[in-house]
Amino acid sequence: MHSERFRPLVDAKGPFVSIYFDDSHDTQDAAAQLDARLRDVRKHLEEQSVDASVIEAIESAVRGARPPVGRSGRALIAAGGAVVADEHLIRPPATTQLRVSELPYLIPIVEHGLLHTTYLVVAVDHTGADITVHRPGKVSHETLDGEGRPVHKAKTAEGHEYGTAQGKVDEAVRKNIRAVADRVTHLVDDVGAELVFIEGEAGARTELASALPERAADKVVQLQGGGRAAGTDEAEVRHEIGQEFLKRRLATIDDAAQRFAAGRGTGLAVEGLADVTAALRDGAVDTLIIGELGDATVVADADLATVAPDADTLSALGGAPERTLRADEALPLLAAATGAALVRTDERLSPADGVGAVLRYAENSSAG
Repeated sequence: MHSERFRPLVDAKGPFVSIYFDDSHDTQDAAAQLDARLRDVRKHLEEQSVDASVIEAIESAVRGARPPVGRSGRALIAAGGAVVADEHLIRPPATTQLRVSELPYLIPIVEHGLLHTTYLVVAVDHTGADITVHRPGKVSHETLDGEGRPVHKAKTAEGHEYGTAQGKVDEAVRKNIRAVADRVTHLVDDVGAELVFIEGEAGARTELASALPERAADKVVQLQGGGRAAGTDEAEVRHEIGQEFLKRRLATIDDAAQRFAAGRGTGLAVEGLADVTAALRDGAVDTLIIGELGDATVVADADLATVAPDADTLSALGGAPERTLRADEALPLLAAATGAALVRTDERLSPADGVGAVLRYAENSSAG
């Protein structure tokens, strides 16, 4: 996962409130369940003496957002009386996770967050398309109705008239599909979309994909569900999109696992708190691999510029060990500060101390 999405958190001032909860909207009592979760969150935050303005900002963000479709999780991080991160998750957490701490807790977003990418969802038929542009923090919609008519053969067409009528229909459909393809291509170029999800009747999907130039066609993922007709199952569309993101996330983990394995013994991969914090200090980390860190801690100077696994190491580096921080909060934030990618491990990776890194260049020495 690219870390640019976390850059605003690097400069934000704590304490931070990090909340992860199930905000699925797939049952009749979904609204009541959400109310109950928010009451529980409020109670826990009040018990930890969180300022009322922060609690109100969190509740406003949740209630002010459009309800999700189907199964969904929600991530909220607040600081300084404002919500500084607000995202939906592909998978809801099994239980509500809540932290009030000096640094933001990012790992659940790394593990279950949607890809922080710009993509299009195009619901197409032979008359035009409904196009939704998803950008980080912004969603926009537009409808394109093609000028080609008719798109259905007249029932009265018989004999020699059939060929003429069908030809007119075919040309009208081609005209409309070309118009949609032109608009989709323009949007791909304009917003830098990385994916184009196409939903609708199979024939229209295939025709649109074929009409796109290669630079846009290479980004196409055809969905089996959805369409322009009323009553379309939005939950199925969301599920298919989530599965595509999950597939890409697994491919990213697989790539990180291969690079980590290849880098061992070459100086291009390190593991364990000592060597990983050393690489982060040097700005050498290309990809931080986060496993099960448990309650491990690191120590840092006042401004988080120098971080080490223990006070003796920090003192040897000339730093003053003024802060003891959770490793699962400090290391991802440091990775974001240096532009490193973040990957949550699965069974393919078990780095020492629960953390490893693929490096941008070979380290000549480890921490010590």
